[in-house]
Amino acid sequence: MGNRSETLEFQAEARQLLQLMVHSIYSNKDVFLRELVSNASDALDKLRLESMVDKDLDADVSDLHIDVEVDRDARTLTVRDNGIGMSREDVVSLIGTIAKSGTAELLRKLRESKDAGASQELIGQFGVGFYATFMVADKVTLLTRRAGQSGGTRWESTGEGTYVVEAVDEAPQGTSVTVHLKPEDAEDNLHDYTSDWKIREIVKRYSDFIAWPIRMTVQRPGQDGATETETQTLNSMKALWARPRAEVDESEYHEFYKHVSHDWADPLETIHMRGEGTFEYDALLFLPSHAPLDLFSPQGRRGVQLYVKRVFIMDDCDALMPNYLRFVKGVVDAHDLSLNISREILQQDRQIRVVRRRLVKKVLSTVKEMRERDAERYLTFWKEFGAVVKEGLVDDADNQSAILDVVSVASTHDPAELTTLAGYVERMKDGQEEIYYATGESRSMIENSPHMEAFQAKGYEVLLLTDPVDEVWVERVGQFDGRQLRSIAKGQVDLDTDEDKAKQEADRKEYAELLTWLGGALADQVKEVRLSSRLTTSPACVVGDAHDMTPTLEKMYRAMGHEVPQVKRILELNPGHPLVTGLRQAYDADRDSAALTETAELLYGLALLAEGGELADPSRFTRLLADRLARTL
Repeated sequence: MGNRSETLEFQAEARQLLQLMVHSIYSNKDVFLRELVSNASDALDKLRLESMVDKDLDADVSDLHIDVEVDRDARTLTVRDNGIGMSREDVVSLIGTIAKSGTAELLRKLRESKDAGASQELIGQFGVGFYATFMVADKVTLLTRRAGQSGGTRWESTGEGTYVVEAVDEAPQGTSVTVHLKPEDAEDNLHDYTSDWKIREIVKRYSDFIAWPIRMTVQRPGQDGATETETQTLNSMKALWARPRAEVDESEYHEFYKHVSHDWADPLETIHMRGEGTFEYDALLFLPSHAPLDLFSPQGRRGVQLYVKRVFIMDDCDALMPNYLRFVKGVVDAHDLSLNISREILQQDRQIRVVRRRLVKKVLSTVKEMRERDAERYLTFWKEFGAVVKEGLVDDADNQSAILDVVSVASTHDPAELTTLAGYVERMKDGQEEIYYATGESRSMIENSPHMEAFQAKGYEVLLLTDPVDEVWVERVGQFDGRQLRSIAKGQVDLDTDEDKAKQEADRKEYAELLTWLGGALADQVKEVRLSSRLTTSPACVVGDAHDMTPTLEKMYRAMGHEVPQVKRILELNPGHPLVTGLRQAYDADRDSAALTETAELLYGLALLAEGGELADPSRFTRLLADRLARTL
């Protein structure tokens, strides 16, 4: 085939990331070996799986393992596997490029982060472990051949911005990564990675549970002073999830989590459970301590791996965990499934559905316990994942009440602390029938909205919902604990005493003609004009009918490409405001004045702007307003 060699440039983001790695952002450089072993383990998993699916695959699967080799004279360390291997295209796309969204964002955060721990977390979110080799290497050489293919590929780089790729005729199946080590440097935490004890320590700490043997040939003194060589297996290969919880140390769980999640931070919570009875399984699940960068990306990684009798079957098994718990990481090992099961079959499998139900219940009950037992950790979880969990209120009717039990939201009760729905209900006023809420882009925008005025004046607590998903779930859920969830920006509001109602009746008669005229003048924009019982200081506000779609929801649907009919809303006026009484007097004095229609337009525009809405014709509004202001000077 000939040695076709070419020098290529790293993608810009990959180059910047390499520079950060080379000028090490972590104090703990040992993790480079963990990453190489983890990648090798993945490659062995993939080969075993592919050989089960494709019976004609020309690949040797008789002794799958990982070798660690050192050459003290050349100061190299090599991690070799006989797994799936890579084609030339794989090498260029996986190693020359960071083919994931959010790279620029990652780099920005890394530069801003002065804290090494935070930097590690960011890199971990990104799954770019291979680049970690450049913390300890002057040069990295990779030799690989994809199982079933004849020729191999050699890749080499000093991490300076370019790499060389060449086709080679001879290469063993799998991948070997040779790290040409920098000199030892105690100050910079660069250890001697050719030392047997150091390698043994790193493998034991980070990779003991890996299902494949990690082997190293060591030399030891024999009889008569001769040196003997011996191949040792460095890891116990015990599946962590199959061991009783009492026998597993917390640090072992944490290392396993980092292996399955490619995260660098410890998990927030570990869930170890066993299902017995007609369908047996072991599950080891983790709640991360921070959200990954791709949490809201449709291509983002889902978290749970499926094993059958300790044999890896698939990554990102979406049949085991609903989309709103996509951040949960871990392993489920089913004892009674077929080894060649596909994603399509899994979706239909009754036993898998039973397991999924149990896992979901366990995750939600764990979050609830966390809130009761450790409020600080719960708040960390909710800040990172609350918006995603609330998607379940829309998607998962079976677990709706369990999700509502763990929901926390902002409320007018406290400027900083979140509240549960149950906490809101406990504080409800005597005679209050409904749970009041408001949706909007931010807390301050909602608090300053005219819709809030009567509720604040009369001391009613209002839930402040600012996540986009809140618009949808409150409609879908409808009630909590037998009480209706009620938007303060919809329908009629009844917070009034009998005395208030008597005054409103008198106002209605007094304003009847003006309201009818305004309804006609603004007919293109609103479906009705009426007096308000929710305003105390603003002249007007715009509200929806009880069952209308909110403007935010309308905008969301349009952004997703859905055709949505324009919903006309209701203009409410505050009869106690000087602008409104002035408008009534002007109307009584001269009903045909052109200025009246302009005032009506301005009043409607002000009401829209006050709730954060958008004007249909901003330039006309500003022109009318400027003319009106000029006349007052």
